[in-house]
Amino acid sequence: MKLGAATYSYWHFTPEKTPIEHVIDEAARIGLDGVEILHRQMESEETGYMQRLKRRAFVNGLDLYALSIHQGFVSPSPETRQKNIDHTLRCIELAHEMGIPSIRLNSGRWGTVKSFTQLMALGGVEPALNEYTEDDAFEWCIESIEKCLPHAERHGVILALENHWGLTSQPEGVNRILKALPSEWLKGAMDCGNFLEEPYEKLEQIAPSAVLVHAKTYYGGGVWYSLDLDYSRIAQILQSAGFNGWISIEFEGKEDAHTAVPKSAERLRKAFNL
Repeated sequence: MKLGAATYSYWHFTPEKTPIEHVIDEAARIGLDGVEILHRQMESEETGYMQRLKRRAFVNGLDLYALSIHQGFVSPSPETRQKNIDHTLRCIELAHEMGIPSIRLNSGRWGTVKSFTQLMALGGVEPALNEYTEDDAFEWCIESIEKCLPHAERHGVILALENHWGLTSQPEGVNRILKALPSEWLKGAMDCGNFLEEPYEKLEQIAPSAVLVHAKTYYGGGVWYSLDLDYSRIAQILQSAGFNGWISIEFEGKEDAHTAVPKSAERLRKAFNL
C-alpha cells in the first residue's frame, strides 16, 4: 500500500482556494508517496497548468494517483444526465493528460434534501422525487456509467465508484452498480468515513472491489461530523480483501491542515504498517 493526501484536505470549499502546488510541496515535506487532486480545486483546465502540476509532483518524487470529481446521474432529465456524462468524459481526458490513472466517481442523489446537515442526520439517504423510484435512479446511473466506460478504457483511467451518499450511501447500492457493469475499468473507492453507523461490516462488503481508499480524519472536530474510526481494524479488512493500492488522507476537521495532515499520516502509517 502507498500513502497520499487529497488536496481537499487543505481546502474545504471555502472562498479562497489552497493552491494544489502548495499541497504537493507539503506532501513531499512530510514524506507522502503521492497526491490526489480535487477537480474543483484546480485553477484551470489549461494544458500548461496541468503539465506544471505533473512536473511539480515528479520533481518532488510524488505520484498523482487520483482525480476526485463531482457528477450526478440521478435525474429524470436525459439532458441533465448527458451533461454529467460529458463532464465525466472530459475529466477522464484531464486525468489522462496529467498521468493520473483513476477518477473518483459519484452516483449522484435525488437532491430532495437541500441541507447537508439534514442529509447527514438522515444517514445520507433522501426520499425519491415524486413519481420515481430507487429502481429508476439505479437504471439512470448504470446507463450513464456504461456510456463512460469505453472512454475510460481508451484513456487508461479507472472509474472508482465511491460510497458517497445518494444511491451509494449503503454497500448494497455500491455493489448493485458494480455488479451490473462488470469491467476492469469500473471499481470501487472505499471512503472510510461515509458510512455513519456500524461502518466496519459495511466496509467489509465493499472492500473487495476497492482500488482506492479515502481515510478520513477529524482533528479539531469535524467540519460536518466526526467519526472515531479504528484504522487498525480497517487495515485488517483491507488486507483480508487483498487490497494493495493507495490510502488517501481526507482530513475533514477544523484544525489547521498543516498540523493535522502530518498527524493523520503518522496515525495511518502505524495502523497500516507503512
